[in-house]
Amino acid sequence: MPLLDQIQKDMVAAMKAKDESRLSAIRMLKAALQKFQIDSMKPLDEATEMQVVTTIAKQRRESMEMFRANGRPELADKEAAELVLVEAYLPAAPSEEEVNAAIEAAVAETGVTDKAKMGLVMNAAKAKLAGKRVDGKALSEKIRARLSL
Repeated sequence: MPLLDQIQKDMVAAMKAKDESRLSAIRMLKAALQKFQIDSMKPLDEATEMQVVTTIAKQRRESMEMFRANGRPELADKEAAELVLVEAYLPAAPSEEEVNAAIEAAVAETGVTDKAKMGLVMNAAKAKLAGKRVDGKALSEKIRARLSL
């Protein structure tokens, strides 16, 4: 089932349950997907949908951090609740072992041993973790630490 259809069903369920916070987050997600579809003037494929949802999740994470840093815990909690809902539409995150195995395989495959060519390892590791929700910043830090050895 396409993601927009699933979001529509979830939106109807939230309306019937009178869950305003959930409904608001689902509407925001649906609006972002529809805006991207209209802007690109072509139907969304699964990869594009995941890219848009990942961007929304990243925005929620950044907003949550900024609100906490500026002493606004009530707004940070609202963002955290929205983040949980948005992440429910993303694929599962890889385990620590899967990430480490992908990094080791990428290092072995590319033969890179210094940080100057870290991008090659990064691309190879992302390819090995395709289909999973990967945090690029965390992956980059792990690769940097691995290449420092």
